[in-house]
Amino acid sequence: MDITELYAAHRLQLVRLAVLLVDDFASAEDVVQDAFAALARRPDAVQDPSKALAYLRVSVVNTARSALRRRRTARAYSPPDDVAPPGPEDTAVLAEEHREVIAALHTLAPRQREVLVLRYWSHLTEAEIARTLGISQGTVKSTASRALVALEKSMAKAATSGKEER
Repeated sequence: MDITELYAAHRLQLVRLAVLLVDDFASAEDVVQDAFAALARRPDAVQDPSKALAYLRVSVVNTARSALRRRRTARAYSPPDDVAPPGPEDTAVLAEEHREVIAALHTLAPRQREVLVLRYWSHLTEAEIARTLGISQGTVKSTASRALVALEKSMAKAATSGKEER
């Protein structure tokens, strides 16, 4: 039996089955369409044409189960609380903090700045940084450690001098 004939002869019966499983006519039609599409993609899935309807029934039941799982998952999902977009004050503070970090980065030695930028901006591993800069992993670790200490001191110094100016 041709898939077109199979569709014409059994579509309604399969939709009725699917409606009982998924409780929604539109979803049931989608389930049946998916079953027929799967059969059309793999016509060799059913060797004996007399078993095509049985294959479609199993496919409809399995696809209905998947649809119910997706529906249950979607219903269980609770979107995160809406966070108000940052206000102008927040944006200004963040921009100022970014400027301070960049200014502090420029106080570091070139190698230290390179290691920190590759690590925290480019998200490279120590091995990747070592290959990129042509240094050992141990040098990457020690340079990063010293650079973070120097960066922290530079930022603390800038924060203290900023408070004194106010």
